[in-house]
Amino acid sequence: MIQAYGLYFGIGFISDAHRQRAEESAMSMISVDVGADEAHEYASGITAGEVILNVHGKKSGAVAALVDGVERDFSHVLDSNCSVQPIAGDSDEGLYILRHSCAHLLAQAVTELFPNAKPTIGPPIDNGFYYDFQMDPIGDEELKAIEKKMVEHVRANHAMVREEHNNESLREMFASNQFKLEIMDDNIGHDVGSSAYRQGDFVDLCRGPHVPSTSHLRWFKLNSTSQAYWRADSKRESLVRIYGMCYASKDALKERVRQIEEAGKRDHKKIGKEMELYMIDELIGRGLPVWLPNGEILKSEIERFAIETEEAYGYERVTTPVLGKKQLFEASGHLPHYADSMYPPMEMDDGSYYLKAMNCPMHHLVYRNKKRSYRDLPVRIAEYGTVYRNELSGTLAGLLRVRMLSMNDAHIYCTLDQVAQEFADNIRMVQDYYSTFGFNDYHFRLSLWDPEKTEKYIDQPENWEITQNHLREIMDSLGVPYVEAIDEAAFYGPKVDIQFTTLLGREESMSTIQLDFAAKERFGLTYKDETGAENGEVFVIHRAPLSTHERFVAFLTEHWTGNFPTWLSPIQVQVITISEKHKEHAARVEEALKIAGVRVRVDDSDSTIGRKIRLHRKQRPAYMVIIGDDEVSSGTVSVRGRSGSQRNGIPLDEFVAEIFAEIANRSTELGIVPPE
Repeated sequence: MIQAYGLYFGIGFISDAHRQRAEESAMSMISVDVGADEAHEYASGITAGEVILNVHGKKSGAVAALVDGVERDFSHVLDSNCSVQPIAGDSDEGLYILRHSCAHLLAQAVTELFPNAKPTIGPPIDNGFYYDFQMDPIGDEELKAIEKKMVEHVRANHAMVREEHNNESLREMFASNQFKLEIMDDNIGHDVGSSAYRQGDFVDLCRGPHVPSTSHLRWFKLNSTSQAYWRADSKRESLVRIYGMCYASKDALKERVRQIEEAGKRDHKKIGKEMELYMIDELIGRGLPVWLPNGEILKSEIERFAIETEEAYGYERVTTPVLGKKQLFEASGHLPHYADSMYPPMEMDDGSYYLKAMNCPMHHLVYRNKKRSYRDLPVRIAEYGTVYRNELSGTLAGLLRVRMLSMNDAHIYCTLDQVAQEFADNIRMVQDYYSTFGFNDYHFRLSLWDPEKTEKYIDQPENWEITQNHLREIMDSLGVPYVEAIDEAAFYGPKVDIQFTTLLGREESMSTIQLDFAAKERFGLTYKDETGAENGEVFVIHRAPLSTHERFVAFLTEHWTGNFPTWLSPIQVQVITISEKHKEHAARVEEALKIAGVRVRVDDSDSTIGRKIRLHRKQRPAYMVIIGDDEVSSGTVSVRGRSGSQRNGIPLDEFVAEIFAEIANRSTELGIVPPE
């Protein structure tokens, strides 16, 4: 048993109110379950932090407490029997609290350096946090100054003290900040916003919990800034968003910095520029990439592979317009469910037209264009159609988030009994694709609707229940591991998303297979069944196993650091002559490779061999062929791999045969000159 009052153990200060409460109840004892089938007795009024210190010691690594299953600050007073468990800083819950607290630390530094800045919201996110401020834009120098000021406040070890307020008191406290007042207005009647947290001279509206003091926030770093809009609404106030990361230990932060540096080397925007894959020009518009010749080669190889695969699976190809009438998208349900992601209408003499944000409504009309029999099903309609989505400019990021998307898209029209086989085929297709492209760090997610959000989804609870259970049964029967996620479905039905893990550990949706139970009613999709009756139970599967060209190329570039397998490389062979007298043999090599369908370029300039190699390395050809006196005299080639390894004296015919086989097999390995 320990006494609760008058104590400070380096885990946070006990407020005067807590001390008074503890003194008043010092003679009352409570039982605290501390885990491992063990209970301790303490004086009523002890804090959760003091219990954790008593049981687990100063080096527990805890940043908050779990009291009867509820997350609490260390300063939370215990006045009845309860259970108390530590929340470790390196746990998911602990990292959330650390990052949330670090967002407050950021806001404290920003408002001190920029007194006119108004804090809005500062949530934790994967691997870090951000805070949005209404303030003038800042650059790298200001970011460094903010980080320096944050370090000062960490060293000052301000206690992060929870304060309880009534609504009137809070509104008075934040009277000069319209954003905080709006948050309070939105949460009236929801018992939210009754508390604030103070650290030094800074106070912020918050429910908590938080770390006991700012000294717990040593391992942080600010990343970057960007533009944001209040409530993600481009019609509202423009804000400055500051990103940071925070971890429980120096080693964890160091590892994260290493990951970011590695990701920087693999950044598809940087590599795309070096390899001349694509360009984005302000005169054309943000988020509207132009595929340059090398990028078009890469894109075309992916498309050729997909077309071959889809033909083997029985798909038929179509081409549909890039715009359609308002009535089309009303019939599909995209207006109003998807209206925010579509461009505004164009008023024509015969009605309003929209740029299409998806191909499915037009594919539904292709299906409906003629009578279908049960013998025709399933009908599989594929298209590499370009669609346009109205993404906010602040969210655009190279090829990962764009406004023009070339979609590897298809729609399958089938009966409910055929859904299982079609899903199985598409999951197998995804697995085969990913194996060919060298991807293995991915998993499946069953994305479900949220019945509380009827404005976001088609409000047909029975259909949602039936189709979601059907997909569960399919995934279970396939033996494919998957997770479930609520509020991730398409508005017209549940789906299976293939989640790709990036080098930074960020989870991104790469591919999707969606089950649509609404299109049959909206578009009158039917077939004649075995009895000759018109049957309206046509289910639609939307699938895009290779995502969009833009997004897929971004992932592919970063995964391979631009060093694509030979079959994908825009330049498969770069021929380099040592001097001008080797031009003739270089031309023979070029001709032999071109006849075999190999993409080859020749540099027979008078630059030095070292300079040529350095120049062409940025283009990342699969192989460099070096032509000198020995090669000319013997009719051979010397082949240099990306690792710098070199294989000399290869007969030309042998080299052509080997690289032809490597390309034809779509191998992910460079086999002609393997790494040493």
